Amino acid sequence: MQSALLIIFYFFTPILINFICYKYSFARKIGAVLFAYLIGLIIGNVGIFPEASLYLRELITNSDIKLTSSYLQGLEKQGLISGSDLSFYSLYTLRDTLTTITIAFALPLMLLSLNIRAWFKVAGRTFLSLLLGLVSVVIPIFIGYFLFSKQVDESWKIAGMMTGVYSGGTPNLASIQKALGVDSLTYILTHTYDLIMGAVFLLFVMSIGQRVLLRFLPKYSSYGENSVSEANDFESVDRDPFLSILKKKHILPLLVAFGITVLIIGMSAGIGKLIAREFQMMVIILSITTFSILISLIKRVNRIEKTFDTGMYFILVFSLVVASMADLRNFSSSHLHIFYWVALVYGGSLIIHVALAAIFKIDADNVIIVSTALTCSPPFVPVVAAALKNKEIIISGITVGIIGYAIGNYLGVSFAYLFKSLAF
Repeated sequence: MQSALLIIFYFFTPILINFICYKYSFARKIGAVLFAYLIGLIIGNVGIFPEASLYLRELITNSDIKLTSSYLQGLEKQGLISGSDLSFYSLYTLRDTLTTITIAFALPLMLLSLNIRAWFKVAGRTFLSLLLGLVSVVIPIFIGYFLFSKQVDESWKIAGMMTGVYSGGTPNLASIQKALGVDSLTYILTHTYDLIMGAVFLLFVMSIGQRVLLRFLPKYSSYGENSVSEANDFESVDRDPFLSILKKKHILPLLVAFGITVLIIGMSAGIGKLIAREFQMMVIILSITTFSILISLIKRVNRIEKTFDTGMYFILVFSLVVASMADLRNFSSSHLHIFYWVALVYGGSLIIHVALAAIFKIDADNVIIVSTALTCSPPFVPVVAAALKNKEIIISGITVGIIGYAIGNYLGVSFAYLFKSLAF
């Protein structure tokens, strides 16, 4: 009964969050994802879930031990764990399964809406700024790994998550968390610190950022983009009530998209079974990403409306579930080094990006919009573009951000194992 109520809560609450964000402007400024995290953290830390003993937590984090109900019941009979531990593990496996399912559905639904052909229409200066932006992000992540790897547990996984989120967005962060097996507390703290620094970054670029950067970079000049109609097609979870997908014109096409999604997940899971257990999730996530991008090339699939919004709904469910799994009582001072690392990436990447842009004569508006798309994700592009009073850069910024969504998983996982191979 408790499990059933929990599932209902996880899948209904994001709809309510979406409606609040749609209805109230202050809620949109906070963001649906942050709302989901806050609610999840509250639910997970008010004492309604059973607690786990230290012994059980060690078993869960030990990848060499495959836990089963019969194995745990045997440990209970030996007095090594309690009935509360069994209840905890039952709910833990439920929530862990939900995170896997939701991210598996979110990825294809979001990526099917990609317009890959539009990538090649991105103006040369913006594409160059994208490359410079990616380089600017990787450098401070590498410096942070060198500085904090000894203070932060499994720092190579955090480096991979940072690479993914700062080349893509929250979906990439969530995907890489599953692919690398990052524990829930580390994930939620990394993302929480990212949200804090992201707010500071947005405040800067939407207020004095343009004036500051114009001291070092040239002013934006139009290069012929006379339409931002494609930008209006970019779907955001805050823009419409989620239940609008139940309109008659959306239902049948979305059922087709769901069928394609199930097929993608099935093929990816089949490939994963051919791989060693420790790499299975990573291979499955990357396979889902690859199949989704390839299928997005089919015009009839690519034009299905509301797939991105539906994918973001699953991201909200994932965010709610994973936040409820984070026990803040396990927080330690070592986690502050993650905050320092995130702050270094935000500040360092912007400084490096500006320096490189000055060398290649990239204008200030392109640097700001590309930095926004990479570090804060595409939904913030129109907001920042409005603050810059420059509508022309909206489609370029959004296209850059969507490219990031597509490549973020590959970069994140690749760099994670690169960092793992380094010895400091």
